[in-house]
Formats: sequence, C-alpha cells, structure tokens
Amino acid sequence: MNLFSDYWNGFIALFFPEVCIACGKSLVTNEHFICLNCLHDLPRTNFHKTPGNAVEQIFWGRVPVEQATSYFFFRKGSKYQRLVHFLKYKGLKEIGFEIGKHYGFDLKESAGFSTADFIVPVPLHPRKQKIRGYNQSEWLAKGLGFALGIPVESGNLERVVFTATQTRKNRFERWENVEGIFRLKEPIQFENKHILLVDDVITTGSTLEACITAIRKAAGVKTSVATLAFADS
Repeated sequence: MNLFSDYWNGFIALFFPEVCIACGKSLVTNEHFICLNCLHDLPRTNFHKTPGNAVEQIFWGRVPVEQATSYFFFRKGSKYQRLVHFLKYKGLKEIGFEIGKHYGFDLKESAGFSTADFIVPVPLHPRKQKIRGYNQSEWLAKGLGFALGIPVESGNLERVVFTATQTRKNRFERWENVEGIFRLKEPIQFENKHILLVDDVITTGSTLEACITAIRKAAGVKTSVATLAFADS
C-alpha cells in the first residue's frame, strides 16, 4: 500500500502541482510545490555555517574552493528524494526556482556566498538539454539569484562533450567520464570574479571539479560551490 501511495502522490504531483511534492498533501495559500511542514522538516546540512564541512572536504587536494555547501542531506527512499527526482526527471523545473529561493535566503547568512559576482549553473550538453527541455541546475541557480540578488551567468561555461550518466559509476569512473568536458568560452568575463557554482546533487564532486578546472582558466578567479543536496550515504 505504501508503494502504491508513493506512485499515486508522484502522479498527482506531476499533473496537479497544488499538492506538496514531498508528502502529497494539499498546499494552502502561499505554499508552492512544498508545504511549510515539509520545508520545516527538511534535513538541512547548515554547512554554510561550518568551515571545513563535509562538502568542502570533497575538494581538498583536488581544486581550490573558497566555500562549499549543500542545502539538505539526500537519502534514497526519503520523501525529499522526490524534490530532486521531479526537478531532474519529471519536468517540474519550477521546483528548482522555488526551493532555490528558500536556499538563497539561508545563504544570505554567509558573506562568503552572498557576495559572489556571478551564479553559474553546471551546464548540460546541448543534446541532453534538448531531450530534457531545460537545465535543472539553471532553475535552481535562478532561485538562488533571486534571493541573493546575484546575476546568473549560464552562457560562459559550456559542456562540449556528451557523456553517459554518472549514476552507476564509481569515483574513478566518474572522473574519467567528465575529464575535460567543460570549456570557458570567454575567460576574461570571469577574471578576478567570485563564481558561485551550482548543481543539484554532489556525490564524489567529479563533475564540479571538472567545472572548476575549466573556470580557473580565468585569471584571478575564485570559486565557491552550492548544491541542492549532499548524498552522504
């Protein structure tokens, strides 16, 4: 019965977005995609308040980052997995904007994130974006930009190689899969700027590392990272 309920709530959420994506309950006035109860119970990491947190440690010895954080812990089977699933695979890109706004208001507490010059979403390859119809990380970035008052720049960093999905790959395979696949079209645009790089989920950090490597072609650039979820298990 629980499995049926999960599928049913997912189905109605897709076609009737006036229900909470996480729990399936009806939304009330001023609630959008996620109810206040689920938002309150969101397993936030609060990593933006903790220097040397688990997300920052992913990049130690690999590429330099100013700060790194994730909004919430991603655990398979939890109701919050649906937020990522519907954002990434079910066409509800507006979830990214809505949850990105809430995330951005949290990040306002940290000068390290709120003073970035540009918010840059991890790009999809044009072929994958055409299939999906949108870039989920860009919609998350738009929500963050709205809350933080920082412009979103989605045209300078580009993905030039189409790669297979990372889902079933180990850490080394993930790195091999993304090495050299990003390019900075106009390095001068990011010279001496602080870039807030945004993605949906971080696991090994290989995709973000490849992006940072490309961004560092700009002289004097600094990079921070904010992801929606942190896959800690």
